[in-house]
Amino acid sequence: MLVLLPPSEGKATSGRGAPLKLESLSLPGLTEARQAVLGELVELCAGDEEKAREVLGLSEGLRGEIAKNVELPVAGARPAGEIYTGVLYDNLDLASLDAAAKRRATRSLLVFSGLWGAVRINDRIPSYRCSMGVKLPSLGALGAHWRTPMADVLPEAAGEGLVLDLRSSAYAAAWKPKGELAGRTASVRVLHAPTRKVVSHFNKATKGRIVRSLLTAGAGAAPKTPAELVETLRDLGYIVEVEPPKGNGKAWTLDVLVDEVH
Repeated sequence: MLVLLPPSEGKATSGRGAPLKLESLSLPGLTEARQAVLGELVELCAGDEEKAREVLGLSEGLRGEIAKNVELPVAGARPAGEIYTGVLYDNLDLASLDAAAKRRATRSLLVFSGLWGAVRINDRIPSYRCSMGVKLPSLGALGAHWRTPMADVLPEAAGEGLVLDLRSSAYAAAWKPKGELAGRTASVRVLHAPTRKVVSHFNKATKGRIVRSLLTAGAGAAPKTPAELVETLRDLGYIVEVEPPKGNGKAWTLDVLVDEVH
């Protein structure tokens, strides 16, 4: 099973260890595209600060993120699973997983990123600020920049198993499973049960809890199809409504209903 996650806007500080090595990141087929984004981002942030703030969509209070981006090539790096914070990652709580669940997380979790394309949780990266919605002056919209290299690399990463897509729409735009792969992809929405509306906090927290539940269930829940995933989630106590794909080459949609998050 491959689990596609969004990153978090908030990030932990970079480490004091060795700096980033692009060639050491997972999915080496993305290296050239990563180099292009990293190079332009550093150049942008080393120049006109106001222009950089506008391009990156940063508030006045986040101006310090620009200087942080300038130092990306030399900043200390930490595992991505430690860099990403926020509601989803707080509820996933990677640090508290036992050794077996951590191994499953390393194999199955893939975090999408405007800067890196996608990384595994053990990939060492520095803290950065660059969302998928950014449009860089030369490269243009990052969602479009990543589309071609992702289409070359991600099908192989997905293999023959289930793809569980928990990304937000901005990150989903960078890669959409097609054909037979789409048929074994399940996209999850989290809805507030009384209103059937997406509520941001419920959405992020519940997605984190879902991933943790799958990683820690017995020897690790390993559904191979969207239909098996529905049954697994129900066995784990989630209320799930299903919308099967409408035609070939379409993904499944699973609605997880919640009243509150504990």
